Amino acid sequence: MSTGTDVESLAERARSATQLAAKHLLSLQSDAGWWKGELETNVTMDAEDLMLRRFLGILDADTLADAARWIRSQQRDDGTWTNFLGGPADLSTTVEAYTALRMAGDAADTEHMRRAREYILDSGGLEATRVFTRIWLALFGEWSWDDLPVLPPEMIFLPSWFPLNVYDWACWARQTVVPLTIVSALRPRRELGVSVAELRTGRPAPPMASPLTWDGAFQRLDRVLHRYERAPVRGLRRLAVRRAERWIVERQEADGCWGGIQPPWVYSILALHLLGYSLDHPVLAKAVSGLDGFTIREQTEDGVVRRLEACQSPVWDTGLALTALLDAGVPADDPALLRAGDWLLGEEITIRGDWAVRRPKLAPSGWAFEFANDWYPDTDDTAEIVLALRQLAHPDPGRVRGAVDRAVAWVTGMQSRDGGWGAFDADNTRTLCEKLPFCDFGAVIDPPSADVTAHVVEMLAAEGRAGSEAARRGVRWLLDHQERDGSWFGRWGANHVYGTGAVVPALVAAGLPRSHAAIRGAVGWLVAHQNRDGGWGEDLRSYDDPQWIGQGESTASQTAWALLALLAAGERGDAVRRGVAWLVDTQNADGSWDEPQFTGTGFPGDFYINYHLYRLVFPVTALGRFVGAADD
Repeated sequence: MSTGTDVESLAERARSATQLAAKHLLSLQSDAGWWKGELETNVTMDAEDLMLRRFLGILDADTLADAARWIRSQQRDDGTWTNFLGGPADLSTTVEAYTALRMAGDAADTEHMRRAREYILDSGGLEATRVFTRIWLALFGEWSWDDLPVLPPEMIFLPSWFPLNVYDWACWARQTVVPLTIVSALRPRRELGVSVAELRTGRPAPPMASPLTWDGAFQRLDRVLHRYERAPVRGLRRLAVRRAERWIVERQEADGCWGGIQPPWVYSILALHLLGYSLDHPVLAKAVSGLDGFTIREQTEDGVVRRLEACQSPVWDTGLALTALLDAGVPADDPALLRAGDWLLGEEITIRGDWAVRRPKLAPSGWAFEFANDWYPDTDDTAEIVLALRQLAHPDPGRVRGAVDRAVAWVTGMQSRDGGWGAFDADNTRTLCEKLPFCDFGAVIDPPSADVTAHVVEMLAAEGRAGSEAARRGVRWLLDHQERDGSWFGRWGANHVYGTGAVVPALVAAGLPRSHAAIRGAVGWLVAHQNRDGGWGEDLRSYDDPQWIGQGESTASQTAWALLALLAAGERGDAVRRGVAWLVDTQNADGSWDEPQFTGTGFPGDFYINYHLYRLVFPVTALGRFVGAADD
């Protein structure tokens, strides 16, 4: 058993670690006031960027060589590529990486390519890849457009109440689907410069499912749509393409992107280029040049490597950094914090985006995740920004209060009918589009999730609105969605550790007693899943395999999430002390932590993220709250 002296010693060590980490975090702030850590994903971003540039005719030798050097560096000894560190091999990622290296001149008979090809063929070849991979191959004649699912441009005419209209899709999916309807209707084919025919197995397509199933019904609908594509109604097709074109162009952001993320960005470039937009047209020139702002180049022992971020997270990172530094004891009127607050206040969104389709009477506000994404603010970022801004001792408190009040009203109005909150849209819960043959990768709807709902509830409680109808309904949603084991599923972070780490502080802030069965169940789950070394970790395979739930190597961010829940629940015992000790003992000399593991989630089961600032902001928050509790 720990003695009082041990506890005091740990508190002092934690205080020193917090101060060191806070100093390091402050050193990473930009002159403009924001923070931004790298958002690391997988090599499909780089492979698809090379294919895009080849298609547009702008791929230069240095870009190809530098990106290929990065892709090679990420190949594993078994010849495969994966979607997160330590994860299973991914067929489509490996096919796209192989294709990019063939473009770069890597011969098919070299050892690293042979190993990749063996895995690909053993796993079903090109025939077994996801639809998006086969779309890229079709652009270069390496796959037939006839063998791809059809999404006709005419779907742009479907009213918002009709099934499968574009607003039934999540914002990231609709922004991708609309330009892809144009690309697939035009069926382009350009030269890749190489062939990857050696990746075909020659296996026939599997038979259609029973027409009495959703899969079978949509497979037959796809056959009908293929027949229509051979002879569409010309006038209707022209009008549909023009409507889709306008829809795309009006949603381009100030930095040239679409939605601040890679998929709609590249497919919108392709669609507009195919419609005749030249590369020096203002829309396309801004779009292509904007990609440079998402490009990272580094010097390595093997030469320069080039990689592309799928997205950037300055607003999210800045909100989390502000909260962390305030928890670490940095004064609320510190110039660095006020500079961050001013930057965030300037990022408030004042226009109506796609969210207004479901909430037409709601006044605009909120914050997006990225530097530029005014069409798609999200409730999660907005909740975290409000939690940070309201704590600042700003010289213009009226300015802060106005922004906070507008944001709280907007987020409250974005509550879904069931009481929870999705990230970008309200009531984005129709599952029919998930049944389409096209949808074999990634989440395509944005239903309420525990982590987002928790952050909103915590924000409402901080604003003194725990007794409001919106907060009460949110609490009820969270209680109804607790897993039987006491945890909560994490939609945007890995996984049950993230969900539980978000929900427990929210429920306590909303007034749920710490003795409540839901809180005690969550505490029991966290304690049971603490690693022997004192930390917490959850492998991303938990999204596909329940045996991994709560299991994985200890990481700084996940340990911090668990501690945030335990501290909020009033725990101060052995589990908390061991978790804090793990963070203190694994801290680097500069105040940072190492975390090569991916702990962020883009699409559960398909796409994952390593937020490079998570390893710092969350430990600072957790340690700061531990020290604060020890001082009370």
